[in-house]
Formats: sequence, structure tokens, C-alpha cells
Amino acid sequence: MLLIRRFEEACGRLYMQGKIRGFLHLYIGEEAIAVGTMAALRPDDYVIGHYRDHGHAIAKGMDTKIAMAELCGKATGSSGGKGGSMHLFDSEKHFMGGHAIVAGQMPIAAGLALASKYRKEDRITVCFFGDGAVNQGEFHETLNLASVWKLPVLFLLENNLYGMGTHVDRSRAGGRHIYEAAAAYDIPGVQINGMDVLGMNECVSETVKSMRKDGGPRFIEAMCYRYRGHSMADPTMYRERDEAEELGIKDPIESLKNFMLQFEVVDDGELAEINAKVEAEISDAVQFAEDSPAPELDAMYRNVYA
Repeated sequence: MLLIRRFEEACGRLYMQGKIRGFLHLYIGEEAIAVGTMAALRPDDYVIGHYRDHGHAIAKGMDTKIAMAELCGKATGSSGGKGGSMHLFDSEKHFMGGHAIVAGQMPIAAGLALASKYRKEDRITVCFFGDGAVNQGEFHETLNLASVWKLPVLFLLENNLYGMGTHVDRSRAGGRHIYEAAAAYDIPGVQINGMDVLGMNECVSETVKSMRKDGGPRFIEAMCYRYRGHSMADPTMYRERDEAEELGIKDPIESLKNFMLQFEVVDDGELAEINAKVEAEISDAVQFAEDSPAPELDAMYRNVYA
């Protein structure tokens, strides 16, 4: 979680310096969901996500140097610098990409799961999406087919309460408890605290275990809170300054640190070593990205499909 947090903070600085261009959606505050989930998966399980994808990619094992180079538009990035922030991809890690179109990744997740079932592979697909995606047609179409065809897809909703700047209470007729919608498609659903990494890991571990037995889809709604705006261009004028405190939101990293200190899992010295190691890796990633060359001009004509 700390590696993701420091990576995101570095991205924010590079964006303000004009070294990362386009849109930049930071994952700060939601790290426990990605880390708790990935720790419950096997390396060969598929993961597919949305445009807030840096945390998913790093938790799945993507090299931070490659990821940072991609964000900076450099030739050494995962897509040669042509994908950018919203399109990280690592096929070797079975991270099947961030996707910029809201809910656009959901039919692809069903396709990945269908392929696994057709090939009789014992692997599942985890599909991350946000609360802004649940009012899209792809959401309903995908849940319907996943249930009818008994596809091994774990639909993992990261409900941070806001689709861009609109609160879920103002955008969804069914209210904020979105997991209940899965019942309409005969998919078991549960709502949990997405700010608790240990709770996330326990829930996903049990869910994945049951999926490997019967192969059918599941739905987890992880309640969370993003500390930054929808993107770097968002001043979050629609939120009260002390909203997180009023909601009782606790930082997932601080919560885990306090837990580990309380039960003597680590001491202050070990935490300092972890922090130094993370800082060094992020420094190396930034340096690698800054030292990497820009793509050649004719690269814009490669890997283009029409």
C-alpha cells in the first residue's frame, strides 16, 4: 500500500511539473482494495480495471519503472508511451489493462472468463469498476450474461461515493448499497469496508475459494474514499472539507501501521526500513522515466488498428 501511495504522490508532482500530460486519476485512499484483493489471487488470475488503474497494476506486480515511463509518455513504457495513465497493461502479469471508457472493461472481463471456462482453466477474472459505472448498460448486460453462463468473474465495485463530482445518492435510483443489485441477476453479493486491507483480503480469499468450486460469478462492493479529486483537474468543490472525518474514514495505511505496532508484528525500525526501500524504488522509477527517450515519430503508426 505504501508503494502505491508514494507512486501516486510522485505522479502528482510530475503532473504539476508538466511531465505527465492528459488526465491523471490518483488512487490515494483506495490502496487497501487493490492490495487486499491481489494477495488473495493466484498469479495466473486475470485482473482488469478502469481508468484509476495505477494501484491495480502495481499490486498485480507491474514494474514501477515501466508504469512511470508509460505515464510520462516515454518509449520504455508498457505501451511505448502511447497509452498513458488510463491504459497501463501487463500481459505477463495477466493485468489486462486499465480502460478509460466507463464500464467498457466489463464485457471484456466476461470475455476473459468465458475463454477460461472454454479452455477448462482453473482461473478467475477480477473486474474492478467504480460506482459511476453501475448505471451504464454494459454493467447490466455483463452481469446478466455472467450469471446465465456461470462465468468465473468477481465483480469488484470500488464505491468511493462519487462518479466524477456527483454523489451516488444523486445519480442512482437504487441508493448507495449497490451490491443489492446483484441479486436481480442471481449473483451472490456482499458489501464490505474497502479501507481495511485485512478485511478485504479475508473476504476476497473466501469468495475466490468458493468461485473455484462452482465457477459462478460473485459481487463485492468495497466501500472506500478517495482523498483526491476525480482527476488532477478536479478541485473537489462539491465535497465538504471535513467530509472524510465526518464519515469516520480512516486512512488504510495508518490503520495497518497502528495494528502492526500494537500487536508487535513490526517495530519502528522495521517500518523505517520499509519506508526507505519504498522511497528508493519510487526515486528509481522517476529517474528511469525522466531518462527514457520519447517515442520515435513513426511509432504513432505502429499497433494502430482500424
